[in-house]
This record gives sequence, C-alpha cells and structure tokens, in this order.
Amino acid sequence: MKILFAASECVPFVKTGGLADVVGALPKQLKKLGAEVRVILPLYRDVNVKFRSQMEHVTYFYVNLGWRRQYCGIEMLKQDGVTFYFIDNEFYYNRPAVYGWGGDEGERFAFFDKAVLEALPLIDFKPDIIHCHDWQTGLIPMLLKRQYGALPFFQGVHTVFTIHNLQYQGVFGMDYVEDLMGFGWDAYTSDKLEFFGAASFMKGGLVYADELTTVSPTYANEIQTAYYGERLNGLLRARKDNLTGILNGIDVEDYNPAKDEFLPETYNSVSFSKHKAANKADLQRSLGLEERPDVPLIGMVSRLSSQKGLDLVERVLPEIMNLDVQLVVLGMGEEKYVNLFNWAAHRYEGKVAARNQMDNALAHRIYGACDAFLMPSAFEPCGLSQMIALRYGTVPIVRETGGLKDTVQAFNHLSGEGVGYTFYSYNAHDMLDAVRRAVECYREEPKAWRKVIQNGMRGDYSWGSSAKKYMELYEKLSPAE
Repeated sequence: MKILFAASECVPFVKTGGLADVVGALPKQLKKLGAEVRVILPLYRDVNVKFRSQMEHVTYFYVNLGWRRQYCGIEMLKQDGVTFYFIDNEFYYNRPAVYGWGGDEGERFAFFDKAVLEALPLIDFKPDIIHCHDWQTGLIPMLLKRQYGALPFFQGVHTVFTIHNLQYQGVFGMDYVEDLMGFGWDAYTSDKLEFFGAASFMKGGLVYADELTTVSPTYANEIQTAYYGERLNGLLRARKDNLTGILNGIDVEDYNPAKDEFLPETYNSVSFSKHKAANKADLQRSLGLEERPDVPLIGMVSRLSSQKGLDLVERVLPEIMNLDVQLVVLGMGEEKYVNLFNWAAHRYEGKVAARNQMDNALAHRIYGACDAFLMPSAFEPCGLSQMIALRYGTVPIVRETGGLKDTVQAFNHLSGEGVGYTFYSYNAHDMLDAVRRAVECYREEPKAWRKVIQNGMRGDYSWGSSAKKYMELYEKLSPAE
C-alpha cells in the first residue's frame, strides 16, 4: 500500500496546531503496519536550517496558476523511515508566518494542491491513496476528479480527506478561485464548490474525496448537526456512509514522563507522587508562584481562542481563585484572552502565571508538574492535550464534547473507574462545579485522587489502534491484489 500524506504542516518541521502532530506521527505507525508512506508539504521559511541542510534537491518544474507560471522545486528528506517532500516556492512560502500573511491564502494553497499532483510523475511515486488534511488540501480530490483523473498515471489513485477542524474552511470568491484553477463554471453549483455565494476549499474535499474522516467518533456525529456543522452539516449527513471518526493518538515516545528530558524528575504510574511534587515545586519557583505543595496547581496549554471555552473561565475566574488554587496558562491567540490572563497574573500575584508564547519545553514541564488540566472547550474535534495530561498523571477537567468525550471518562468515586472530571452544558458554573469536585477530591480524598491519576496513566494513547483503522479504510478503497 502506497500512501501520500498532503498537509500544510507537520512536526518536527513546522507546527501551529494539532494537525502537525497527526501528520508527523501517523505515517510512522502506518509504516510499522507495512505501508509505504510519504509526506508532502510546503517549504516555509520557518523550517529549521538543520533540516534544510539535510534536504536533497529532486527536481523542479513550473505550475500554471491563472495568469502566473510559478516555479516549483521539490526537496526531499528522509526521517524515521518516512520520505518527506517539500514544495519550494519563495513567492508563496518565504514569509514571516505560516498562515495569514500577504492576503493571498487561497492562491498559496491552490498552488500547493496543483503542485502536489504535478509532482507525482516527476518523483516517480504513484500512490494508491492521497490522504489530504484540512481545507488547505481540499482542492486535491477535486483536481484529481475533474482534471487529472483521466491521465494514465492517475488511474486507480484514490483520495481520503480528513477534517481536523471544520471551523476553518478556506472560503474565497468564486471568480478568484476560477481564475486560479480553471475548473469551469459548472464547478460552482450548490452541490460542488459553491458555499453561500463564495467557493470553499473544504467543501471541495468533502464533495470529491472518496472517503472522509475526522479525528474522533463523537465529532463525526456532532458535525452532522446544525450546532457543530458550520453550515456544512447537510452535506456531511448526505455523505455519512463515507464519513468515519477515528480518534487521534499522541506520540508516546515524545510524551513519556518516564524519559522526558524537559522534566526535572521523571516518573511512572507507580513513582509519580514524589517526583510530580518535585516538578511542581520547580515550576512554582520558576514562574513566580507561591511554593506550596498543598495547593492544587491547574494547567492550561492552549491556543487562546473562543473555541477553547475561555469565556467560561473569564466568567467565573474569581470563583475559581476563591477555591485556593493556582493557575498556569501557556499559549498565544486572541488579544482579549491574552489580556485576561496577564491581568489575572497581576491581580492574583503568586497564584496565577501566564506565558504568551510557544514553548515546547515549558509545555512539557506544565504537563509534568500540574495536578489538574483544564479544557472547557466549546467544541474539540479531538484534542491532544487531555491525552498528554492523562499520560503525565495530570487529571483533566473537560467539557463532554468531541474527542474530550471519547477520551475522558468521568471518575466514579464508588467504582473507582474513570480518569477525570467532566461537565456537559456549555455553562460557566457547570465548569466551576467540575473544578470544585476535582479540588475537593485532591484535598479530601487522597486515595481516590491517586486512583484517578493511575487510571489515566495506564491508558493507551498511542497511534497503534487508530493506524489500523486507517489501514482498513485505505484497503477498502484500494484492496490488495
């Protein structure tokens, strides 16, 4: 089975969110199952020079895009047994930020989608499956069906399109997209690209891909409803027989509290008590928090956006702090939430710490030091942070939505089953109640608290079972001869 992943980001080369973690980890697991997996992504300025120095120039060609004829170089790098290709074009990708810089986002990824298909014959790789990820690759299935599929090379190539976050759809003017792609005006009807008078890259993938997936079973059901469907719920219901929810995993080698180089003291599900306490004291000292072993330390590592339920935190922050807890927040995003947590760090000096940055080492230390981890998301397609927290013995407090519902079973104090504390309604005081229940267990029931930690740490959050489900899906499209 030959599989090509097409994506806009991938660890360890470039990352802005969970998409990069998936594209970095899943191919390695598929390779263990016997697949030949390659990955193709843009060569951004952000790609580190240490990777650039290892790349081998494969070929170059030109891509016709509207009135432009654009250079496209192909650079190659092999890592962890996976071959990575990079689409090189300085006009589109030599920019200060991965996304949202220059006002031509649609053109940048229209170029990428076309370049992916035109590169394949030149790099002598014919995949059985092109696995496309999020709106940035949404036109690949459409290009394959409408423009490239009749060519001999592309006969028998199938597509899978994965929704990582339905909220981001790549919506642009129809004239703009047609000038770039030349699909013909019959492509802009309501059953194809047209989306409320514009054209949606995401919709292109949803309509034309052979199979659709998203990143958790619950989210696959949620997005077929008006509340979560981002005005695409009707289309998703129409394609429900081709829509599969497959839960993401995490890289259990990178996120391993027994070997984590960023932790002052490593630990496992037996030895965590003493060592987490030492990590907690170290984090408290370094962030200017009161060094108190008795106070519950709650962590948040998150993009600071409304999606993450931060308006709930804002609504009841004084009540949370009245529980005599400490809060540490790491993340960048919307100015209102940056200001909120910076204000909180000043108002509750010694009790709240906020760091508005991307800091992988500090993120690991937060997972390894905190007692609890708060994720009150309005919606969460999968979420990786709660699984990382579970692996590090940091008890998640989450809203029951998407992947959070699929991975965090509420702790039952009678049976001793469950791994965290949950609430259902998107309501600030319901969230506050979940926080209060966790804090009470921490303070008043140390045996139960130890049990919920151990339950979480002993779970399997690897890509193993999920990779098998992807392989089954690929084999459904392209059965072995």
